[in-house]
Amino acid sequence: MRKHWLRTLAGWALVGLFAGHVAAWWSLPLLNPMEALLYDWRINLIAPRSLDERIVVVDIDEKSLQEKDRGGEGRWPWRRDRLGALVTDLFNDYGVSLVALDVILAEKDASSGLDILEQLAQGELKADAAFATQLEQLRPRLAFDQVLGKSLQAGPVVLGYAFHNGSPSQHAGLPPGIDPAAWGLSGVRAQSFPGYAGLLPELQAHAAGAGHINPLRDEDGITRRVPLLVEHGGRYYPSLGVAVVQVLTGSEPLGVVSADYGQGGRRVEKITVGGMEAPVDGALNALVPFRGPAHSFAYVSAVDVLQGRVPKEQLANRIVLIGTSAAGLADLVTTPTGVSFPGVEVHANLITALLDGRLLQAPAYAQGLELLGVVVVGALMVLGGARLKPGRTIALFVACLVATMALAMGLLQAQQLMLPLAAPLACLVACFGLQMGYGYFVEARGKRHMSALFAHYVPPELVEKMAENPESFTMSPIERELTVLFADVRDFTSISENLSPNALAELINAYLTAMSEVIRDGHHGTLDKYIGDAVMAFWGAPVSDAQHAHNAACAALAMQEAAKALNRDFQAKGWPTLHIGIGLNSGLMRVGDMGSKIRRAYTVMGDAVNLGARLEGLTKIYGVGILIGENTRTLLPNWTCREVDTVRVKGKDQAIAIYEPVGKTAEIGPTMALELTHWKQALTAYRAQDWSGAATLLGQLTQAYPEQRLYHLFAQRVGLFSAKPPAPDWDGASNFDSK
Repeated sequence: MRKHWLRTLAGWALVGLFAGHVAAWWSLPLLNPMEALLYDWRINLIAPRSLDERIVVVDIDEKSLQEKDRGGEGRWPWRRDRLGALVTDLFNDYGVSLVALDVILAEKDASSGLDILEQLAQGELKADAAFATQLEQLRPRLAFDQVLGKSLQAGPVVLGYAFHNGSPSQHAGLPPGIDPAAWGLSGVRAQSFPGYAGLLPELQAHAAGAGHINPLRDEDGITRRVPLLVEHGGRYYPSLGVAVVQVLTGSEPLGVVSADYGQGGRRVEKITVGGMEAPVDGALNALVPFRGPAHSFAYVSAVDVLQGRVPKEQLANRIVLIGTSAAGLADLVTTPTGVSFPGVEVHANLITALLDGRLLQAPAYAQGLELLGVVVVGALMVLGGARLKPGRTIALFVACLVATMALAMGLLQAQQLMLPLAAPLACLVACFGLQMGYGYFVEARGKRHMSALFAHYVPPELVEKMAENPESFTMSPIERELTVLFADVRDFTSISENLSPNALAELINAYLTAMSEVIRDGHHGTLDKYIGDAVMAFWGAPVSDAQHAHNAACAALAMQEAAKALNRDFQAKGWPTLHIGIGLNSGLMRVGDMGSKIRRAYTVMGDAVNLGARLEGLTKIYGVGILIGENTRTLLPNWTCREVDTVRVKGKDQAIAIYEPVGKTAEIGPTMALELTHWKQALTAYRAQDWSGAATLLGQLTQAYPEQRLYHLFAQRVGLFSAKPPAPDWDGASNFDSK
């Protein structure tokens, strides 16, 4: 971990950066738009996109605004008596259950000319009794606001009003509103406005309820929330949707569910209406779970209702919202599910969500969960990415991404809990980018350096291991216990004489490739060099290998098998058969980058190396494929090895035992075990100068295994020593003065 301290420090700095944003210590500008996009994506993902038949929108559409001679009611605003007729028809003719008006009726309707008639009655025609009598008869028909007010008595009607930042209406007022003291609270944070467009007294007196129609636009202009309560003058006023539900459920007083957050004070978590709970954010806004794009509710034209062209069953027992989709009336908004969305349908979505308990939750503890998400995914990427390889780092990133999204979507679907996602996901991506970037630009540089130094010698997986700790590896010469291997093709000169130059090149390339793959890729050996048809390799450097002798012996056996496979291909081409001899020896060697100023190579040197080369040369004499020295035999406790002889090689006065590795002891069959036992008895008799006993045993072995040159060689020696015994100081060793 110490070597990754810079990467880890940078990773924790990123985590701290995003955690500070969540804690509101600073603001990262791109996260808010990203949060909005993620919110909109999830809203669209969970939207049922089905028609909710409980609510019908009576639409003041383009058709309704056409001139009367074209079948419409004319331009807006309509006369209040026509609105009254619309409301009356809805209750009396169509049997709707409730009507809510998403229109503002804050100014008196003077379109009837009643004000002018009243002025005449007070002025020029004051003495005209007939005029006064006629005016008295006309007044109830021409007082359009009173006409509309009386029509509100046909059934439960909820009126709409609006707040704004201007001055209050002159002729209109507000409902009583709610004193927060009724909730046991001194003040509650909410959207607040100084002005309003209220309700005319003659309308408010006959309405079953009233609510504000203010939507809430976020910084990007999209409507995602509705203020369930708005503050004005210290009192709180419900939205149109809340007022509708309140009337539907018996007009019970609104309540709140609050929680104490210590120094942050009490916060309202939910508003209760008619036994239902509506989750709100810290400013009493509700997140609207839109059902889908516009027209997720049935629409009928207002003029069709007035003219009786709508089937009664289409409106019977429905909640009716009177609103407008006409572009010229400026009641179109943008929502997560689409643009040019009729504002009246925002209220429709809110009402059905309240009735179904589908309002999304954004509680105060969501900030804590967001912070926890940042820390968890950040820690996983910082700590995991510093230890894992790139492929596993990518897998960890994908797992964290999928888990985060799945958890968020699961909580949204099951609990309507809308968790913030931008900061955790941005932290995850940033930390992943840091890990990959650091790995590419810093660690990959070390890996490329290691690859440039060692790629031709050792397999890629060892290069990767070396790249993890490049400071631990060097090409400078060091002394270490290693195992060296020499392999050579027997009688290569005669083979080369019988092949064309091109065929010879193809043969030697195929042979060296096969042997190199066994050494480097199959058994993690380090290729040293090619000397003509000979191959030199070693184990234990540059990467330490406690099993260097074992791996080298396995490689030697595999090379013999690879040679047999090559011979099958060579025979098909008419090429001669190859036989190889392999010598292995273990011991202290000097390993590193050695050579001259003109040419250097990563190689091994020392007496143990020279002995390995001598052993390879002796394989031809003894007729065995592999020979190993005493040190290598000692390092192979779980192997069965045939002791071949005791020899003195050139440059050495002391005799050493040499062995042929037969295989792992657990894999040796009974036939081979019996052969080795007989051979050991023969070798013991030979060294004891029991020529008769040795000859008998060797005779049995040569007869049973005629292809084994070793037995014939010793049988020949016994015959010679029987005729001419060795000198008295003979120690059983064979002397070799050349390679």
